[in-house]
Amino acid sequence: MADSGRARPADSDGPDGRTGSPATVRKRTQQSPGLRARYQSSAPGHCFKRVTLTKPTFCHSCSDFIWGLIGFLCEVCNLMCHEKCLKTLRSVCSCMMPSAVRVPVAHCFGPAGQKKRFCCVCRKQTEGNTALRCEVCELHVHADCAAFCCADCRSCHLDTTLEQDMFPHHWREGNLPSAAKCEVCRRSCSSSDILTGMRCEWCGITSHAACYLSLPPECILGRLRCMLLHPACVQLDSRNFSKMHCYRIAESCSQELDNSDEVEPSAAASKDGPPAAPESGKQPLKVFDGDDAVKRSCFRPVSIFRSMNNEDVVEAALRAFYLPGDPQDFELHEVGSLQHLHSDDILNRNGGQQMDNRISLREGGDAWVLRAKPRDADIIKVYAGWRGSGAASVCVSICKSSTAASVLTEVLSQLGRRGDVSNFSLMEICMSSKQVQRQILTPQEKLLDKLQEIRKLSLRQMNQTRFYVVENRKQMVQVSLLIGGLPPLLTKEDYVQLVQSHLTTKSHLVTIQHFYPSQGAVVLQISCFSEAERIFMLAKDTSIGGKTLTSLVIPEIKVDGLGGDVRPLLVFVNQKSGGLKGRELLYSFRKLLNPHQVFDISNGGPLAGLHTFRQVPRFRVLVCGGDGTVGWVLGVLEAVRHKLVCREPPIGIVPLGTGNDLARILRWGPGYSSEDPYHILVSVDEADEVLMDRWTILLDAQDMSEDGKDNGFLEPPKIVQMNNYFGLGIDAEVSLDFHLAREDEPDKFTSRFHNKRVYVKVGLQKISYTRSLHKELQLQVDTQNVPLPNIEGLIFLNIPSWGSGADLWGSEVDGRYGKPSIDDGLLEVVGVTGVVHMGQVQSGFRSGIRIAQGNYIRLTVSEPIPVQVDGEPWIQPPGHIIISAAGPKVRMLRKSKQKQRKSSAGVKEGRSESPSSRDGGN
Repeated sequence: MADSGRARPADSDGPDGRTGSPATVRKRTQQSPGLRARYQSSAPGHCFKRVTLTKPTFCHSCSDFIWGLIGFLCEVCNLMCHEKCLKTLRSVCSCMMPSAVRVPVAHCFGPAGQKKRFCCVCRKQTEGNTALRCEVCELHVHADCAAFCCADCRSCHLDTTLEQDMFPHHWREGNLPSAAKCEVCRRSCSSSDILTGMRCEWCGITSHAACYLSLPPECILGRLRCMLLHPACVQLDSRNFSKMHCYRIAESCSQELDNSDEVEPSAAASKDGPPAAPESGKQPLKVFDGDDAVKRSCFRPVSIFRSMNNEDVVEAALRAFYLPGDPQDFELHEVGSLQHLHSDDILNRNGGQQMDNRISLREGGDAWVLRAKPRDADIIKVYAGWRGSGAASVCVSICKSSTAASVLTEVLSQLGRRGDVSNFSLMEICMSSKQVQRQILTPQEKLLDKLQEIRKLSLRQMNQTRFYVVENRKQMVQVSLLIGGLPPLLTKEDYVQLVQSHLTTKSHLVTIQHFYPSQGAVVLQISCFSEAERIFMLAKDTSIGGKTLTSLVIPEIKVDGLGGDVRPLLVFVNQKSGGLKGRELLYSFRKLLNPHQVFDISNGGPLAGLHTFRQVPRFRVLVCGGDGTVGWVLGVLEAVRHKLVCREPPIGIVPLGTGNDLARILRWGPGYSSEDPYHILVSVDEADEVLMDRWTILLDAQDMSEDGKDNGFLEPPKIVQMNNYFGLGIDAEVSLDFHLAREDEPDKFTSRFHNKRVYVKVGLQKISYTRSLHKELQLQVDTQNVPLPNIEGLIFLNIPSWGSGADLWGSEVDGRYGKPSIDDGLLEVVGVTGVVHMGQVQSGFRSGIRIAQGNYIRLTVSEPIPVQVDGEPWIQPPGHIIISAAGPKVRMLRKSKQKQRKSSAGVKEGRSESPSSRDGGN
């Protein structure tokens, strides 16, 4: 690819503010007096003109206010700066961004949040418009600008083709937090009015655009280094998979992204508000970027003056497509089938000539295709793709006879690599924003013909094409797919037969590497990319026993590269909890950490994350959801514990549910209220480890006679795990009614306040409820029969929090019982007399009726009764219920008191200096 910028040394412009190439500007300067001077910048690609300011404006380089009436505006990317900042400007123009990419990595675009952001392509505000954001890095763009950004996302796993000898900072411009300070000069470097400042996407340090190059190039990952999964420790063969698949991101806006190149004139105008009336003397022109755009009918609108000559129109078209280069190297060709033109229209017609070189446009606009002029020679830049080369590249001149083999020989000679040329290959990489495509060129391929072919197809694609010289390696393909949704509790042979029969796998390419019968899941190891892609897509459309299969791409963690002080954090987020907050937390944690350690638990459950971390010797878990989500993770962890090297990882909580009783007693708060995700991670890093009991409940439904004798089984015994509490009677009945109401209209239960309001309403309907449990239940605690008082609800507590933080046991000292604790191996048995009593307990006016403490509970139920375990209710038939300890205690993370006080003070004072505070949980 020819690397040519758009910077102009001391050029001139016409009355309409046009920019020309140096040769044409000098020619026009002699012909047209009074033209204004053009200005040179130290940053490549910019095309500055001097403008008169009509409203308060800030400099995009230093972020200071521009005093006076004169500013300097880039006609390509809309960057505005002082005249004094032209010489120190470091921000690369959008048209030159492909040349600044280190390792090409595609973006994962999703719908943007509602907060004010600035587009990284056109530098204009995205608030209130159709906008996109990358789910992995800080890239924010308008939907119609997404096609013009390049593949410069974070590299989050090892690239098997291109290697780096160090881990550099990944700089992203603009959209910084309000409290950001420059790491070099310690002055403020953020702005809420413009796109300015630089931030490293890994370590979070911020700097001015004029200062960041003086910082050390290597990134040390910052404050979160000890919990971050280093990209060099993650291996993933992902040639045929999109980044959405690799990071397990739901492709919610895939159709929108697929059509993002099809930009209508109205879409381009919508960024600045309602469509403005065309300027006097200007005419619209439809311009297509090569044959591909003509085929898809995708054009960009270009407004031109009647007095503009061909070269000026070509330059305006280059600016519209964010393309660098000299306008003299390009031309416009008429798209004859789109619109009938006047007979005297000669704008760049093939073979056409006219003395004054002017265009005559028919009202309504015309359609033209932008092309590069044929070349007999060219210059391409070739990069080295091996470790230790840094950013080494060489420029090679090519002609019609130049082949990939001859270019490869010259490149190796200039790079000083000795050895057989057959050990190397020339690779072509197309760095589009949505996908990075790699292709090894054959030795006989003519390079100049290759470039002409790409330019004819799309000039933008040519601008995003790069060539690398890479070493030939015989690498074994190993793609791991987790297939879930299979029938549980089968043998390995049964799973092999199921997979082969429903997915028609090829036995010589596919093997079952791991299987989890308790979860109904297997992990397939596939040695062929195309076979892996076929199975991945087919599994999503396959059902077994009425249940649709799930398929996830699983990375491999190289534990040898983890440092001794690194304990990576495994994050589970339940998007269905907490309204839309789960979705925003998922985005924030993917951005702050490596997205390979962040899992959407609603997509495949907790097994995918636990399997990925199975070989990690020390790690921690953060669960973002309600108490039910925490219980889900603990249940799967218990089932697969024997396959983990770290069998007891400590677990922290971000409370997204309604009650969040477990989060309350572990000091994580009553509910998530948009705390800074960065501060949450720091709190997890500083949290204390505590032990917590877990209990197994055996529900053995039987046909009971009046005297309590068994007359036969009603249904198979059921075993559930309990972490918080187990209730029977009125408490469970209120929970059941709430649960049924939520299932009927799930869209209405998206806020914690609404959920509690419905819960209270359901409870008030039960005021007249009467049920004498002492006549229906027989209670035995530690082999001792315990008589029950006249109560309507019986609750077994493992933690001292019930019903959204109420102290049901009470704080009164009682010599008969010990002080409750989450790790004392005892359950507290408490009774309530009705809904009014429950309301008084939750208001803090009363406590429950203490009945017993013990570590083994046996209940005999003579009538069907509502029960609930950690908020999950159902109707239990009569029979026996046995509660006993469930194996070893689990390790939980409890927020330290000191950290809790600091965060509370920070919230009161309104201070936030974290790298992610601009999101505020959004």
